Amino acid sequence: MSQATSSNSEEISNEDRLLELAKAKPEGISNENIKQAIPNLPLEELALIINKCLKNGSLELFKTKDKLLYKYKDSSKKPAIRGADNEEKVVFKIIEEAGNKGIWIRDIRFKSNLNMTQLNKVLKSLETKKIIKAVKSVSASKKKVYMLYDLEADSSVTGGAWYQDQDFESEFVDVLSQQCCRYLRQKWEDANSMGGGPLLARNRSYATAQDVHKFISELGISKISLSVDDIESILYTVVLDNNAERIVATNGSFLYRAVNKFMQTPGIVTTTCGVCPIASRCADTGFINPKVCNYFTEWLE
Repeated sequence: MSQATSSNSEEISNEDRLLELAKAKPEGISNENIKQAIPNLPLEELALIINKCLKNGSLELFKTKDKLLYKYKDSSKKPAIRGADNEEKVVFKIIEEAGNKGIWIRDIRFKSNLNMTQLNKVLKSLETKKIIKAVKSVSASKKKVYMLYDLEADSSVTGGAWYQDQDFESEFVDVLSQQCCRYLRQKWEDANSMGGGPLLARNRSYATAQDVHKFISELGISKISLSVDDIESILYTVVLDNNAERIVATNGSFLYRAVNKFMQTPGIVTTTCGVCPIASRCADTGFINPKVCNYFTEWLE
């Protein structure tokens, strides 16, 4: 119990330090600023604290050309709608409650009970005043969701790091996948070269998503700031491609290790004869032979 209490107090302390750092830099703080100010804070705990602050509104997320910034937000100071009528206040409240995932115009209309002409007029007014903004969603390219102007859209709306202007960056994902494979392969080779037996070499060859994230960050191949979760999703595709295996560590996190790819399936196995359940009974004579086999004829055609 004392250990849990100590853990909670440490988390609160780190959260306070993070918020104080954000208050001291109104222009925003980056992940690098946080690492310098709180060097001993584990990445997993930092992610939990940041998500908590974003959820309760004490921090706001902003994206610049090359990095993500976190800005302190005073919850007692809400954006004022100067000169707004009742309709604008109602629509603003509905959009505010939607958070950074936004809300469809159809849902705004349903909740506000405004007709389309009135609603379009209100939305246009709020957009002109830069109180709200319309964001295109990757799930429906022809539709837009509305959210507060200063909010950074959730990855479920923008598609996250793998989308640019609603287009999936397949080449970028391929490059990251190759570099992840390269790191795991190098770690596997280093582990084998150190000796000590196959079991020790196997244990040494495992890497965490944090290890790979650090490697990718130091390469500088990404123009945007990638999170550990982003790298985790790339590593999962590497596993699905049979270039790596994934196991669960004792603390519940995943560990990754490079593996040799499965052997290519021989061509004969993919033919009709290769998968035929009665191939052993096939002969030059008799009722089962290649000359009268419909499956073989269809395959040739």
